[in-house]
Amino acid sequence: MFDIIRYTADKETEWDSFIEHSKNGTFLLKRGYMDYHSYRFSDHSLMFYLKKKLYALLPANLDDCTLYTHQGLTYGGVIMSEQCTTENILNLFCEMNEWLKERGIHTVVYKAIPHIYSTQPSEEDLYALFRCGAQLKARGISTCIDLHNPLKWRQNRRTALNKAKDKYIIVEKSDQLETFWQILEKNLAQAHGIQPVHRIDEMQLLKSRFPENIELWTARNLEGSMIAGILLYITKNVIHSQYISATDEGKANGAIDAIIQELLKKDSPYFDFGISTEQNGNYLNSKLIFQKEGFGGRGICYDIYEYTLS
Repeated sequence: MFDIIRYTADKETEWDSFIEHSKNGTFLLKRGYMDYHSYRFSDHSLMFYLKKKLYALLPANLDDCTLYTHQGLTYGGVIMSEQCTTENILNLFCEMNEWLKERGIHTVVYKAIPHIYSTQPSEEDLYALFRCGAQLKARGISTCIDLHNPLKWRQNRRTALNKAKDKYIIVEKSDQLETFWQILEKNLAQAHGIQPVHRIDEMQLLKSRFPENIELWTARNLEGSMIAGILLYITKNVIHSQYISATDEGKANGAIDAIIQELLKKDSPYFDFGISTEQNGNYLNSKLIFQKEGFGGRGICYDIYEYTLS
């Protein structure tokens, strides 16, 4: 039924065009984003054709005998057009599994795309996973604000916002990525002993490739110094805060609250703060999620499934 081929670089335009017009694809799944760290992963992305027309995509990488969808991405899974039907996606999974087995692949680890990122209902793959006997391997809980029906901020967040107003903090879109990265790296090193997932040169490259999708918003004090910033990933349905960080001055004076207040004015269905979990979801950072929920956010799951090809 399906013709299945592996992605090759000559298919980039076709791949990206399909992502752009799909019902559940985002710019993270375009090749310009996926391939910036291609040296870290063995790409094994698949393209599915039905009657010689591209029907679906699967961003993926291979590690030993396991197919991941995709280890370098926040989410992945089968990318579908609006014409995809449940029965066809079931058939796609069956044929894909046979194709993978023939090539010595034993296991599939599947990162589902949270429903907020889809422009149309797109959970045919979740049903197919159930039929494959997939088990939930990891579940992260993110905090998301429904911008069309927002909840009230908690009092502590409103108090912080008033501090920012008293200090005349200025919020604006910025290109000063390096300055923000210095604040971010310092905070992550002091608090957790880690570095950002992206190096500054990697983020600069991605921002140059996707200027409409990656934005930095910052807060400045009266002297003009940056005291906080939020780096956004903007998709059709979701504004996602990829990185949030502030100096000690910014933390003391509600700078993050001031930025978020401005961002929540944007025209989008959802604002997603990202997950507050570690260890595949078995540890919840209660302090972090309490802060995010204070802005009126509530839970959205980022799920990872696994099944064996028998």
